Amino acid sequence: MNARVASHSKATARTAGAIALVGAATAGALGGLAHADPRPAPAEVQARVDRLHHEAEQAVEKYNGVAEKADRAERDLDDLRDEAARRTARLNDARDALGAFATAQYRSGTADPTVQLALSAEPEDYLRQAALLERVGSRRAAALTDVGRQLREVRQVRAEADERLAELKSARAELKRRKSAINDKLAEARRLLATLTAGQRESVLGADGHGAAAGAAGADGRAGRDAARGPVQAPNARAARAVSYARSAVGSPYVWGATGPGSFDCSGLTQAAWGAAGVSLPRTTYTQAAAGTAVPRSALAPGDLVFYYPGRTHVGIYAGGGQIIHAPRPGATVRYAPVDAMPFATAVRPA
Repeated sequence: MNARVASHSKATARTAGAIALVGAATAGALGGLAHADPRPAPAEVQARVDRLHHEAEQAVEKYNGVAEKADRAERDLDDLRDEAARRTARLNDARDALGAFATAQYRSGTADPTVQLALSAEPEDYLRQAALLERVGSRRAAALTDVGRQLREVRQVRAEADERLAELKSARAELKRRKSAINDKLAEARRLLATLTAGQRESVLGADGHGAAAGAAGADGRAGRDAARGPVQAPNARAARAVSYARSAVGSPYVWGATGPGSFDCSGLTQAAWGAAGVSLPRTTYTQAAAGTAVPRSALAPGDLVFYYPGRTHVGIYAGGGQIIHAPRPGATVRYAPVDAMPFATAVRPA
């Protein structure tokens, strides 16, 4: 009897232990859920999205620079291939002419000039023909020299074409890498935005900052509240046309790498606006910042290009009245913004 009681007590203890283990595991799981990281606050999401969009825009401008290089290499390659084809055709014509001459000599044969003179019924006629043949021979020798020159030129053009092809392949591989990096950043930004309500997302995308609060001090150390001053009217007809184009683009979607007319990125918008005025600007913010005369912020005039952040990674076109027109970021549209909405870097007036 005591043995049965003891056995029963051991079984009960084992059951209680198992229940305790299950309970502990459950409590641990519940505790883990209870202490899981909460969703980030909207302000934190905005800061992180701003940073990601700013980093993406930096990558976009580098992408645009590589794309411009690839386009140039492709145009050069096409031109070199056309030139090689033309030179090859001329070389083949020259070769055919020499071949025909050589074939004619082979078929007619040649004789010793003394024998030909001795056998000639009219020695004077022969001498005239010999002089003619000598001149023809000189021309054939010159033609042969020319064929050699053309052959070297064709080889040189083809070698240049091979170099451009290698550049193009390298640029395309780099474009692929940069595109992947941009898409990764934008995908992370979309994931963060998905944690917000529709109203919160609209608020985040409505901001003009790219990782810095509006009113932040610019590269020249002045605070954002120091509003830009300057003429309200454009300084010339071309600047007026550029501003008019930018105004007509308001509402167009931001698409990275786009230069219009239906969508734009930031430097694509300024390039298209000044292009409509007959002025060819480079493709990237970095190169556009050197494509004009530097203008103090206090003297901004409509049409001036305004660059932001220490790396000059964002650009807008000054519209007058303390406003710029710019393509802000993915998910947004071309719009007006205060000139102080982002940290000022520099401004230029295109020629």
